[in-house]
Amino acid sequence: MSKIGNIPVRIPPAVQLQISKDTITIKGPEGEVQFKIPKVLRLMQEADRFLVKTHAEEKKVKSIHGFYRQLIFNAIKGVVTPWQKKLEVLGTGYNVKLQGEDLIFKIGFSHVVIFKKEPQIEFKVEGDNKVVVMGPDKQLVGQVAYQIRMLKPPDAYKGKGIRYEGEKVKLKPGKKVKATTGATV
Repeated sequence: MSKIGNIPVRIPPAVQLQISKDTITIKGPEGEVQFKIPKVLRLMQEADRFLVKTHAEEKKVKSIHGFYRQLIFNAIKGVVTPWQKKLEVLGTGYNVKLQGEDLIFKIGFSHVVIFKKEPQIEFKVEGDNKVVVMGPDKQLVGQVAYQIRMLKPPDAYKGKGIRYEGEKVKLKPGKKVKATTGATV
């Protein structure tokens, strides 16, 4: 048995669970998350707890047992307090603005870059260089934050671009450093 899969999940009073044949829907004050459950798993709901049980003891079943228990736990946590990822836009003249529900980036291209709003995802801009991506689905929040980061990844020489908050970028030495350390003629 999976150690993580056996841990019961506590259900807060503000969260509603709906279990159908192979789908679980989790609703809360901050949104809704829905996903399919494999047939080898059984979902059991008690008063304020939730358990994930298995039918088999195979290695693959044990691994998805813990995985789906954690997915359900993350979804319950996300519909109560949304997951969030923070990004920073660094560089001279680089900035971001919120226009309606879309993000408008000026990141060194000859044109502005528009990032459209995704369903179940909210954007918040702090100042003119910080973006907060929020939503109830942890995987979707991470995916959207990654897509935003890939609009202009951090440059290896100057560090300009979009990066996660607190991300350290190791800068490479430029040509001047290489030229001064070389042999003289």
